[in-house]
Amino acid sequence: MPNLPIDGVKIIEYRKAMSLPFQPKSMVVVGAGAIGVEFAYFYNTIGTEVTVVEFMEQGLVPREDEDISKELARAFNKSGIKVYANTEVTKVETTGVGCIVHTKDRKSGKEETIACDIVLSAAGITPNLENLGLEELGIQVEKGLVKVDVNGKTNIPGIYAIGDITPGQALAHVASAEGIHCVEGIAGHRGTPIDYNNIPGCTYCQPEIASVGYTEKGAKEAGYEIKVGKFPFSASGKAKASGTPAGFVKVIFDAKYGEFLGPYDWSECHRDDCRGSGRQKTRNYGYGYRQDDPPPPDHERSADGSCCSCLRRSHSFVKDYTGCHPSELYAQSTNT
Repeated sequence: MPNLPIDGVKIIEYRKAMSLPFQPKSMVVVGAGAIGVEFAYFYNTIGTEVTVVEFMEQGLVPREDEDISKELARAFNKSGIKVYANTEVTKVETTGVGCIVHTKDRKSGKEETIACDIVLSAAGITPNLENLGLEELGIQVEKGLVKVDVNGKTNIPGIYAIGDITPGQALAHVASAEGIHCVEGIAGHRGTPIDYNNIPGCTYCQPEIASVGYTEKGAKEAGYEIKVGKFPFSASGKAKASGTPAGFVKVIFDAKYGEFLGPYDWSECHRDDCRGSGRQKTRNYGYGYRQDDPPPPDHERSADGSCCSCLRRSHSFVKDYTGCHPSELYAQSTNT
């Protein structure tokens, strides 16, 4: 970002944030995606005064469901993390002892300054395509990413690309699934293209976030008429007994056909369960999970390439922590 020239000392990127030689007393995190939120939570936990500045109006984790963003903002504010949503960083002064961050509210135009010891740029990542010989080979690049088809093929025969240098989520399990699918294609096997709307993701703050598929807003924008179920863990005996009652689980279904469009979980200890449940949305194998379907056999494979009983985990997760079948959440939710 031109307004955040990284010098590795006062303005740093996330790799440097993992190996600072000292603990800063104060930090401004620019960008409230998964990376920014995770480092904000970590540094706040060890005693650093943290401020998060996010360009998008939704604020924290803007790619997640809006309910997740709102609840996480409340938790961050309660823990002492200041959050500026819908705000841009216009410049950063580093000539003094620390940093002076200049911000501007995108709605009101109000300008403020924030003093801090260090600024963490967490506004995104850029693929490293330098010195790979792409230009010499004539490999097509669009918006800084290698252009590929659904099987990972570039425009040059015999050359394939996967992972963070291609379009799609920059996640390790995505790259792994892409690699498997690509190599199976090279070996002559007919595979099913990856459904990039069926990729589970997690944000490691506290409470943690796990999600997959459509957000409520995204499902509506895609033309679905939806039903939404939401259950607070404060009403769960199991969550209370384990001492982790914060958070909720939210499920989104297509009202017409009952397809499971997206589970979301914001909680203190259930991220692994929800991540497993999220991978059940296996629409790429010619079927979608319906609200009244039984779990599939254990051998069936999810969209990100993992072989597991994903639907079985989904039923187990929702049943264990809410006490009801996923479809029964409709009756308990005010969001219909």
